Order: sequence, then structure tokens, then C-alpha cells
Amino acid sequence: MNSLLPQRAYHVLLVEDDAADALLIEEALTDRGIARAIGRADDGVEALEYLRDASNPRPDLIVLDLNMPRMNGRELLGVLKQDAELRSIPVVVLTTSSTPDDVSAAYQRHANAYVTKPVNLDDFLESVRSIDQFFLETATVPLQED
Repeated sequence: MNSLLPQRAYHVLLVEDDAADALLIEEALTDRGIARAIGRADDGVEALEYLRDASNPRPDLIVLDLNMPRMNGRELLGVLKQDAELRSIPVVVLTTSSTPDDVSAAYQRHANAYVTKPVNLDDFLESVRSIDQFFLETATVPLQED
């Protein structure tokens, strides 16, 4: 990774129903300066409510567990990537499932990264940084008018 490129701080939406896992992820993102703000949802239904509420800031990144009540992460990922307003938000799947079917399905639904729990925080943070690196290298910067 090119260390000369700036590392930006994200507004993250964390979709995780396990309070202990959520706390660990929040601390990892904030302690390392990756997240400037973190929104939280306990399941897919709550995440969609958060995302569709105009008073909430649009997240730069969604960290998504697959196994949750009401609407699981698989269903939410499908809804997100079908929605014209939400599909461009990068999604990191962070889950206990390492089954090839879940990994394949997540990428088929256009997840940007897939990390398994128990989480190696360095691997997780590297996944987030690699998404940022990709967007920094491919983004088109608007021309500045004098």
C-alpha cells in the first residue's frame, strides 16, 4: 500500500447484534483513527431504517454481520446492492461463517471484503484500508474552479 496516500476517517454503520463484538469493532476503528463516527444497528431492518432516515449522515462504509435476527446480513446485502441510493456504499462482511457458500454468496452480492470472526483486528483493518486505497486510486476528483 502506498503510505503517501492520505488515510481518511470514515463514518461507519456497524450492523452487528452481538454487543461484545460491536464494542471490539468500534474500539478498533476509533482507536486507530479509521472511524470518525460510528452508527449502530442490531439487524438489517434497523440498518435500513438508519440508512433511509435523512437526518442520519450517509455512511462511508458498512460493516455487516451475516447472522442476525429479523433481517440477516445476507438479505440486507441483497437489498443494499439493489438500491440505487445505497449500492455504492462499500460493505465489509464480518461474520463467524467461513463456509464457502457464504463467502461466495457475499461476493456475488457485491460485498467489498469478507472477514471471519473471531476477528484478527489487523486483517479486518487491512480490509478496510484496502477498500479506501481502491477508492482513492479510482476516484475522480472534481476540477477546482478559481
